[in-house]
Amino acid sequence: MVEVFNKLADYFQNVPAVRYAFIVGILIALCASLLGVTLVLKRFSFIGDGLSHVAFGAMAVAAVVGLTDNMLLIMPVTIICAVLLLATGKNSKIKGDASVAMISVGALAIGYLLMNKFPVSGSGNVAGDVCSTLFGSTSILSLTETDVWVTIILSLIVLVLFVLFYNKIFSVTFDEDFARATGTKAGLYNLIIAIIIAVIIVLAMNVVGSLLISALIIFPALSAMRVFKSFRSVTVCAACVSVFCASTGIIISIIDGTPVGSTIVAVDIAVFVVFWIIGLIKGGVKR
Repeated sequence: MVEVFNKLADYFQNVPAVRYAFIVGILIALCASLLGVTLVLKRFSFIGDGLSHVAFGAMAVAAVVGLTDNMLLIMPVTIICAVLLLATGKNSKIKGDASVAMISVGALAIGYLLMNKFPVSGSGNVAGDVCSTLFGSTSILSLTETDVWVTIILSLIVLVLFVLFYNKIFSVTFDEDFARATGTKAGLYNLIIAIIIAVIIVLAMNVVGSLLISALIIFPALSAMRVFKSFRSVTVCAACVSVFCASTGIIISIIDGTPVGSTIVAVDIAVFVVFWIIGLIKGGVKR
């Protein structure tokens, strides 16, 4: 055990990229968990998968075109798709879940096709590039100082927006029609939710990859719902669970050399099982 702590201390002191991964992972997990509760309650939790695949497709296009900063394409495209899915999903002829499925599969297929047909210059390993993007980098040393600052700034914006519009997000989450009837601009707050989700997903691609982003959004919320019932309690618990799982996953990844994203998701699953058992016990005691 002493050797493990010494190893961790050595990494945090001498390897800046480890500190970067820790900061980025915690911030992304925190932001994802806050919106995860809203998405689960709105029956739109699968949107994370759809938008993550859109981001993958946009990244492939940016790589083929040769953009030095692929965020210039990935972020706007993902935000536009998020707005379209949340704003028109209920009213369009193609309902929300079908829209997400279509966009998810389409973007994933087109992205992979482009990366195979037009290999990224300077990289001869297409399979490696795709795997890294879909499942997150296998190395914890892949983040840069720029990634950290971008994540910090955008995460703070997300947190501020969530706190400022907490009551409106709450009302839109539980009964959008009633919120409209009472004068709440539900469309505006759906737009804010969509933009925040898109930002979180684009940021999370560097840590957990496109295919695992939904886990950061869904598992903490579902874990909290096993034990708590009020929106505020579930939100706070989900945030704590998400930060704990991200921290634990990153630490395990450092010690054992496992992929960061997969390890975080594995910890999320383990914590969900624990909360599920606690929920069963709690329900049995109440009876």
